[in-house]
Amino acid sequence: MALSPNERVLAGFLDYLTVEKGLAQLTVEAYARDIRQFANGLGRRELTQARRGDVRKFLDQLFSTKTPKGTLTDGRSVARKLSALRHLYRYLLLDRHIDHDPTLNLETPKQWKVLPKSLARDEVSVMLETRVGPSPRKKEAEAVALRDRAILEVLYAGALRVSEIVSVRLEDLKLDMGFLQARGKGDKERIVPLGRSAQDALNTYLQQARPYLAGNKTSPLVFLARGGHALTRQRVWQMVTAAGRSAGRHASPHMLRHSCATHMVENGADLRTVQTILGHADISTTQVYTHVALDRLKNVYEQHHPRAQRRKRNMTVAGDRS
Repeated sequence: MALSPNERVLAGFLDYLTVEKGLAQLTVEAYARDIRQFANGLGRRELTQARRGDVRKFLDQLFSTKTPKGTLTDGRSVARKLSALRHLYRYLLLDRHIDHDPTLNLETPKQWKVLPKSLARDEVSVMLETRVGPSPRKKEAEAVALRDRAILEVLYAGALRVSEIVSVRLEDLKLDMGFLQARGKGDKERIVPLGRSAQDALNTYLQQARPYLAGNKTSPLVFLARGGHALTRQRVWQMVTAAGRSAGRHASPHMLRHSCATHMVENGADLRTVQTILGHADISTTQVYTHVALDRLKNVYEQHHPRAQRRKRNMTVAGDRS
């Protein structure tokens, strides 16, 4: 069966993303969904016939559309869809399928600049205090608890993505040198330093828990599920969410990544170092953490600086007198 014009364009674009750009499969699939959603709104017209007004209308509709949870689509999701369209039309322009990019100079609303959510340091500390509850299968429960503790420590210490933590191999660990090698987006590799706490948690897991979880199977992966199976992304999400509840917060693996970057910037780390640890290709992506740190710095200043407190008290007194 012959492909429609839009499906032919999309197939070529996805090949370009995979082969030439080296994007991860999950990213490519997300781009495909976003572009198909846009194409459906064009009616009988083809993707190559879209105009600036079509893109603007599509984005406006997204902002007014409710998700399955009943909430409006957030700015970050809309920004991702616009990014997919921008990549598509740059590709079509370069290959001379079109002579005008409908996404060119399209303004980005301020509300799309969503600051990453991070945890406070004491909240992270509570999450890292893994506790083993009573269980009829005590040996297994202890092994899982040691594994989960090591994962939490490494996520926070190295700012790893969940896809990176589940794919860490034994050969990637250089614990005697204090780092591991992570494979990020587009299969790009980077060196991630690990602090003493993460190193200790990893050593304990490797010696006391991993052999039990592996059973009779051999695996190149560091973190294993019961029976030596590969650990899934969903299981890591569940584990981090459960650990977050102990700190009274909704938490995710990506929040631990953001927390690592935020806490480093707060402690005076330079952006280039943080960029390298996070694996950002562009430092402008890393600069968002300066805003997060400055917001927190301002809040702490207003709470503790005597002149800031005095000004607040004076304003309150003046308001009472009036």
